[in-house]
Amino acid sequence: MALSLPYDAMVQLFSASPANDLPDIPNFNICPTNTVAVVTSDEGQRRLRSMRWGFLPHWYKTPGDGPLLINARSETIAEKPAFRSAARQRRCLIPATGFYEWTKDAEGKRLPWYIAPTEGSVLAFAGVWQDWAKGDEAFTTCAVVTTAANSEMQVIHHRMPVILAEKDWPLWLGEAGHGAATLMKAAPEEALQFHRVDPKVNSNRASGPDLIEPFEED
Repeated sequence: MALSLPYDAMVQLFSASPANDLPDIPNFNICPTNTVAVVTSDEGQRRLRSMRWGFLPHWYKTPGDGPLLINARSETIAEKPAFRSAARQRRCLIPATGFYEWTKDAEGKRLPWYIAPTEGSVLAFAGVWQDWAKGDEAFTTCAVVTTAANSEMQVIHHRMPVILAEKDWPLWLGEAGHGAATLMKAAPEEALQFHRVDPKVNSNRASGPDLIEPFEED
């Protein structure tokens, strides 16, 4: 993921009160287990807060006790033991100015693509979250809800994040009654644009705005 929208703009956009420990931005290479900014709502009061990207079910004895759950499939989220309680009670928005997916060339080399909104400054991914604590370790963790890709995105990957329109934020956050499950579908084809980017983003140590610039092979 990438996030470059300033926090004061996000506070205004999401009508949320900011926490004091938000991760540094801009960040053009947000990787699994990194801290991300997340919007939650408690009785209609929205908060912009920090969470670990990588959902930890309560039965994990350590953060590495099982698979790294960065995504939750929309088709099974209501039944999976790891996610079903969060899907009902702990839904969130995960802002991003763009995200990465990969294809492979004939030799199996991973080719990164950057996907961004066609219009607007930020995407709001549907997410779920969970507090986790064992001994001296404690995290608030989250996962991005994914669905089958639309016809445009299928060129790159068969899955994509559930991207929520602003009008649907209250329903997903639990502020507008029941029916959030109806929102777990692919964004319209025209909502996103994408281009190849430099393979250096394949490293979690890479950073800088040039990571999202269009790239062509020599």
